[in-house]
Amino acid sequence: MINEEKEMTKTKVAAKYSFITVAFCLVMLAAFACTASAQPGLTKIAEGVYSYVDSKDPSPAHSFGANAGIVIGKDGIVVVDTLISAKEAQRFIKDIRTVSDKPIRYVVDTHDHLDHVLGSSEFAKLGAVIIAQAGTKTAMVKNGDGLLQRAKYFGLNDKAMSGTTVVIPSLTFSDAMELDLGDRKIEVIHAGPSHTGGSSIVYVPDSKTLFAGDILFTDYHPNMRDGDIQGWVKALDLIASMDVISIIPGHGPLSTKKDVADMKNYLIAFDAKVKELSGKSGDPEYIASEVKKTLPSRQYFDMFIASNIKALYMQNTKK
Repeated sequence: MINEEKEMTKTKVAAKYSFITVAFCLVMLAAFACTASAQPGLTKIAEGVYSYVDSKDPSPAHSFGANAGIVIGKDGIVVVDTLISAKEAQRFIKDIRTVSDKPIRYVVDTHDHLDHVLGSSEFAKLGAVIIAQAGTKTAMVKNGDGLLQRAKYFGLNDKAMSGTTVVIPSLTFSDAMELDLGDRKIEVIHAGPSHTGGSSIVYVPDSKTLFAGDILFTDYHPNMRDGDIQGWVKALDLIASMDVISIIPGHGPLSTKKDVADMKNYLIAFDAKVKELSGKSGDPEYIASEVKKTLPSRQYFDMFIASNIKALYMQNTKK
């Protein structure tokens, strides 16, 4: 009976995500065609704040270009997101050690998607406390095994994922929490249902720096399959209202409030156009081609346009 339930779970996971497999395969080919260079190291964003930004290799093996970073204080380090695998996390840890030898105290998972959380096992081995909003933990408990299975659908073989395990956050919060590193405090804030139900942002007040997670994609078409468009717009409004200068998106280059405004306009335009076209056609590929004509050009992940339409709009029309 247990084996049958496991097989049913695998079947459901495969069915749910099969529609974006082709999209990611095309993205991988495009990424490898664009670059064969190694990932750059961490970029200094502000004093004691470093991050990966503006990857030119958005392939699966390099975490789909996901950003991840650190905040260094007197008493240790806070890590924000951990990339897609143990191998990627080991690269991250090596880069961290080029700028600081302080203990890694905490990891904040901004949300539950595999390109941001599957490296957490390597940080847990170092004794870091893994933190996430309660909804993110719930999603990871529910979909944990599926995260590793999904990596295979995206072309990540056993070698690429060797040593990778799912680590469920051990410390959660509802609305917000504060981390104290001795000489600086960091605010972790639930931005509300947006990119995902538990999406959070990490604010460093003394440097006016913000890690936005996947609430902000800059020069990438966003993954919207778990999104709440109205809530997402509100989350972007929240970021726009904050006293920040440097914003690290989930994917893309170091950003500003202009990029936040662009992201908001993208979501509003996307939603309006898809609703208009879905009243005339049930073909997501046709709708995607028409929507793309109206959206500002973005360099990466244009195949997400069709998969977002299928996930957010086509299923709803069948209810």
